[in-house]
Amino acid sequence: MKKKDEKRESGKLFMSNVDLIPLFASFSVVFLAELGDKTQICTIILSSRSSAFSIFLGATSAFFIVNGLSVLLGRELLNFLPQTIISLAAGLIFILFGLISLLHKDRETVFRNTNIKSSFIKTFLLISLMELGDKTQIASILLAAQFGDPLMVLAGVMLAFSVLTGIGVFLGCKILRFIPERYLKVGSSAVFIILGILLIFKL
Repeated sequence: MKKKDEKRESGKLFMSNVDLIPLFASFSVVFLAELGDKTQICTIILSSRSSAFSIFLGATSAFFIVNGLSVLLGRELLNFLPQTIISLAAGLIFILFGLISLLHKDRETVFRNTNIKSSFIKTFLLISLMELGDKTQIASILLAAQFGDPLMVLAGVMLAFSVLTGIGVFLGCKILRFIPERYLKVGSSAVFIILGILLIFKL
């Protein structure tokens, strides 16, 4: 009985010492900023023709690496990132991806990919490029600096991205897969080309 009481007291003491404000603030900021943003749209499109698990894992891994480094390294990271070159390279890759998928004769090759490894790598690279220098990366740095608690900020950021990615994957798997292949091919290609243009001009 004594041991149970001691455990209960230590649990209460731990919770009283944990400040959850950085977690909730980070979650709210990132969730609202990324809801319906280009990264979520990209996740929806990718998951419409690939393994849901690989897309979710690839996207969340990219978010963790990019935003985790941002939270831990802070403003110094932005100084080493050539924003113009990154935006241009990311934009050109997205436009190229859209054009290849639109012009490729075998329409199954580009979007319908059941290979978990290749889907993971493709998603990881695309999301990483989109997140570098994005508003949520800057927001993560500012939130970590403001609250002085990088781990709780990172937890809030990753929780928000996990929820948003889960929503995107669900929409792609359950809704877009009912759209006829030819319409999805044109629509998906157009989305990637538009995203590429937006990345280049940082609109």
